[in-house]
Amino acid sequence: MPTAAAISISGLYKTYDNGFEALKSIDLEIRKGEIFALLGPNGAGKTTLIGTVCGLVQPSGGTILADGHNVITEFRAARYKIGLVPQELTTENFESVWATVSFSRGLFGRSPNPAYIEQLLKDLSLWDKKDNKLMTLSGGMKRRVLIAKALSHEPDILFLDEPTAGVDVELRRDMWQVVRRLKEKGVTVILTTHYIDEAEEMADRVGVINKGEIVLVEEKDELMRKLGRKQLLLQLQDKLEEIPDTLKERGLELASDGYELIFTYDAQAERTGIAGLLEDLNAAGIRFKDLKTAQSSLEEIFVNLVREQQ
Repeated sequence: MPTAAAISISGLYKTYDNGFEALKSIDLEIRKGEIFALLGPNGAGKTTLIGTVCGLVQPSGGTILADGHNVITEFRAARYKIGLVPQELTTENFESVWATVSFSRGLFGRSPNPAYIEQLLKDLSLWDKKDNKLMTLSGGMKRRVLIAKALSHEPDILFLDEPTAGVDVELRRDMWQVVRRLKEKGVTVILTTHYIDEAEEMADRVGVINKGEIVLVEEKDELMRKLGRKQLLLQLQDKLEEIPDTLKERGLELASDGYELIFTYDAQAERTGIAGLLEDLNAAGIRFKDLKTAQSSLEEIFVNLVREQQ
């Protein structure tokens, strides 16, 4: 039965026989048609979470719905909705690109559609390799084949587990163009990545997982607005050897060349302190010729969040 959520997870946990808690009471809804980035350090539970949704890992408890289908009791219907690009480069070495992608489509009961497979291979810059044996391809090309296999049955939901790990910049760009086109077609994309700049550029929402728990889920822009520190950068007219005593309580930093003062503030605070700072600078006889603001990147926010959880 269709639902407003592409993936709906409630009370999910996974405890292994040795007592290790890989996932702890996960509640998460992923909206249809969005790009959702799941961030977390190594061992945080990203791949385990994806594995439970895709039926590769048996959960210890909780409920997972894929487009309204329970992934345990309605496994075939749920799995039909999902495409998965795993982290590992596992491919059938002696098959051709065309054969392995077409075979993957058949595994899901889809009737042959050579025109769709052709377009898919062209989108992934694989068309000129369609007759090549997989064993002859580079690592980057094999990664493209994994994406083609995951998309072969035209899934509504696509999981990308570290899809651009160890590939070149050109391939990363190609893959993100494909992801954008999928989003335009209404496909829901869930990705894990260590390249946080990709999440910052591509994601609609960001989830952070650490030690098996979802730390937060937030609209990307809202997350950066809430948690991103802002800095006021003041370009000085004259070199400053040190910060005057009257300004030390302001928490200013002096750039190593002595020509820039850096003031970090909370953009959400009722009083940022900027007006008072400028008055104090004037009283101290410090003149500046230019000023600009800078905001924390998603990577800085992520690192700070994980550090708080330690």
